[in-house]
Amino acid sequence: MLDKEQFTDNHFIRTIIEDDLKSGKHTKIHTRFPPEPNGYLHIGHAKSICLNFGLAYVYDGLCNLRFDDTNPEKENQEYVDSIKEDVQWLGFKWADEPRYASDYFDQLFDFAVGLIKDGKAYVDDLTPEEMREYRGTLTEAGKNSPYRDRMIEENLDLFNRMKNGEFPDGSKTLRLKIDMASGNLNMRDPVIYRIRRAHHHNTGDKWCIYPMYDYTHCISDAIENITHSLCTLEFEAHRPLYDWVLDNIPIQSHPRQYEFSRLELLYSITSKRKLNQMVNENHVSGWDDPRMPTISGMRRRGYTPEGLRLFAKRVGISKSENVVDMSVLEGAIREELENSAPRLMAVLNPLKVTLTNFEQGKTASRSADFHPNHPEMGSREIPISQTIYIEHDDFAEIPPKGWKRLTLGGEVRLRHGYVIKCDEVIKDENGQPIELKCSIDHDTLGKNPEGRKVKGVIHWVSAEHAAPINVRLYDRLFTVERPDTVRGEDGEYVPFTHFLNPESKKEITALAESVVSDLPPESRWQFERIGYFVTDRKDHKKGQTPVFNKTVGLKDSWQAKAA
Repeated sequence: MLDKEQFTDNHFIRTIIEDDLKSGKHTKIHTRFPPEPNGYLHIGHAKSICLNFGLAYVYDGLCNLRFDDTNPEKENQEYVDSIKEDVQWLGFKWADEPRYASDYFDQLFDFAVGLIKDGKAYVDDLTPEEMREYRGTLTEAGKNSPYRDRMIEENLDLFNRMKNGEFPDGSKTLRLKIDMASGNLNMRDPVIYRIRRAHHHNTGDKWCIYPMYDYTHCISDAIENITHSLCTLEFEAHRPLYDWVLDNIPIQSHPRQYEFSRLELLYSITSKRKLNQMVNENHVSGWDDPRMPTISGMRRRGYTPEGLRLFAKRVGISKSENVVDMSVLEGAIREELENSAPRLMAVLNPLKVTLTNFEQGKTASRSADFHPNHPEMGSREIPISQTIYIEHDDFAEIPPKGWKRLTLGGEVRLRHGYVIKCDEVIKDENGQPIELKCSIDHDTLGKNPEGRKVKGVIHWVSAEHAAPINVRLYDRLFTVERPDTVRGEDGEYVPFTHFLNPESKKEITALAESVVSDLPPESRWQFERIGYFVTDRKDHKKGQTPVFNKTVGLKDSWQAKAA
């Protein structure tokens, strides 16, 4: 359930909107989220989704979901479906039905014809290489194409023949006639149509010419009566072209484009092209691999919609660089799960403990709430048996200073259970502990021992009652902060895949309370004293060994590693 308090952060776009509403420039705001269906959405898109849909929600406006599907060779229905699912999972609803730029192809074609008739567009025969040569550089003006002065009638004829499939792919383009000497390279007669025989997921084989993104996007905004067209800063230099197109076609609406800084998450990448490369080269198991910064990957990791919305609020909206440490994302997820995830005990690296004075009928179990602050989540019995398991890390034969866990001759309290004392350590041939012999203080169930203080509390499971589980432990996907910006000694960029972390995923078998045997997929829990975990969306199935993904630890592991 959305809450307007989640979107109360102030930023310059909100100021613009409030001024527009106060002045009467707009009586209702209308935004849009316009992804290209050429990959799965990532954390940067989550920020944009929260901005566009959040603003519409706060100001009682509308937000469209529109697929800017102008590049059929890279787009498909799988991506369309995943985007719809991600937006809904994040908690948002779009206005009416999803929209597609391809729904406007007929109108876009007609506007292009009108530009030709007005002498503002021409058919060009330059090859891509020749076009780059004619375009000029940042310091040198471009030069006019030799085909720029074709007669209007010839351009109309050629453009219609392009549409009818009379020319090979790439042999001709339609370009706007603006200014080849412009200081903005985007205004140097940009291409607005190219010939491309490719099957389109929405229009099938109706078209063999496709409009370019810059031409399509602004017109789609205008057709939908968008009031505030929000995009990231790399489109700032495209804004003059956005306005030029709308100023030169017969359309009433003229949305305004506003830019904000894109999100860069350290130890990650947010390029769909590079994420696609990761998938195609099998560096990850798919777009929804829990290590991926995709929304579907983060969902499978156990992140919550509420946690991602909190993260988006914290990183904010501005025009300044938005480089965010992974700890900010994990902190938001951890904070949300702290309140929403029930607790249970699990042991990831089991060490056998034999309770030497265990007495059937005397050594009792105890009930415990699933959440200390939410009794409505219920409770369960935590049974005990003569053999239990604790974490290997909770025992030290030679303890460091300040040690509050178990050691030979020392005492510790079992979480929700008795105080026990370690009386004997059994070791393997390498001198490593494989079993502890411990005694129970039967007078300490639910109360402190008399005459002494026991500071340490450790988690455990009963060997007789525990369920085996498969656990996937995840670490950062890359070993450097910005894997796609590293240059080698020759000055060239080093392939980002060189910095993949070989330790980013580890699978282990562990033990947990028996409640895990009946959990559905996407069930989020705190393993006490360890971290937050979720049953896998795909691989966890009732009746089989439970499969858990580690979502985030109880403490900020990123800061610890950086120290």
